[in-house]
Amino acid sequence: MTLQFFLSQNPFRMATCVWLLTIAAGATLACNAQAKPTPKPDPDVLVLSNGDTLHGKFVSSIQGKLIFHSDPLGDVSISWNKVKELHTTEKFAVLEKNLKPHGRNSAEAIPTGTLEVANQTVTLQQETGAAPAPIPVKNALYIMNEATLQKELHHEPSFFAGWNGAATAGATLVAATENQYTVSGGLGLVRAIPMASWLNPRNRTSVDFTGSFGKITEPGYTVPPVPPATTPTFVPAATTKTAIYHADAERDEYLAPRFFALLQTAFDHNFAQDLDLQQIYGGGLGWTVLKTPKQEGDLKGTVQYERQQFISGTAETETDLIGSTFAATYILHTKMLTYTQSLAFIPAYNIPRAYSANEVDTFAFPTYKNLSFSLGTNDSYLNNPPTSLPPTKRNSFQFIMGLTYAIKPRN
Repeated sequence: MTLQFFLSQNPFRMATCVWLLTIAAGATLACNAQAKPTPKPDPDVLVLSNGDTLHGKFVSSIQGKLIFHSDPLGDVSISWNKVKELHTTEKFAVLEKNLKPHGRNSAEAIPTGTLEVANQTVTLQQETGAAPAPIPVKNALYIMNEATLQKELHHEPSFFAGWNGAATAGATLVAATENQYTVSGGLGLVRAIPMASWLNPRNRTSVDFTGSFGKITEPGYTVPPVPPATTPTFVPAATTKTAIYHADAERDEYLAPRFFALLQTAFDHNFAQDLDLQQIYGGGLGWTVLKTPKQEGDLKGTVQYERQQFISGTAETETDLIGSTFAATYILHTKMLTYTQSLAFIPAYNIPRAYSANEVDTFAFPTYKNLSFSLGTNDSYLNNPPTSLPPTKRNSFQFIMGLTYAIKPRN
């Protein structure tokens, strides 16, 4: 019996066979499709001014430095003045010196396309439409792939993303006739949104904490009698401690690229100045007077409510104040160090003598990866400590030395 006669006798058998053959053919085509790997894009080509040629992937360019990845060398950072030619296969976006995107709808103003760089000029090749005018390399502040551009313009990071800052710790221990120990530390975090430096800022959140605690213990002892005394004198054990803590938080909302409104709070405790707790709650305005890749400086002014409580605990030592904080902050980044400075003057309008001021300076010297060796000073002045014995000094000065760990942002 032939297959044709077998199928012709029963139409249902014919339909079943056709269905099975269709499934088998589809499975065969799917296997063949999976067996063929997706072809890799052609590598980007970088030609240096000395004639050397690298094949790999162009990553990005920031402030005159490009990053190129090749499998043998990894990520290589090169200045544009050492580049003769660059050819890419993927699309990139170029932000010129005078272009500052203002929001999510500004992507159309940013030219994109594959890159052709020659004679210190960037040319973007587009599949359709007229190509944008060539851009001198010196005017191309930022170059990034198109996916990164869309992410920075449209992606809203989570609350836990984008934080950067530093954590510092130091300690001293002495065991002898007198026992002494001192521990100090600090944590500073800043989160600026958006995280891309080439976009105008929308908001900024900062949190800071510094603390120092120490204790010196002297044992009790007996002084032998010295004529004309007839009995020994006992000197009891003595303990001296220091405790200085500061914490603050601030939220900035930008009204313009360099002008912002802010809310802040701060808490201080200083045992050496008889200050149990100083609380500050206020709001005001700020201005970024200096902003470059290496430096940034802000001026701020607030109106605030302030409450001071001193350790003696009497009603007279609890004071409610209406005042302000006038502050200046400065940050400098170089290859050798990072320097930060913070100055603040805090007047009180309802009790003029109850003013205070402080200055914090920190030098961090990079040592290994995220670790730095740090030196810093913290100088605070409180004009209205309560009367006490021994007399309380109005000025408190700290010198802090320790290790600092840099906290990098997580996208």
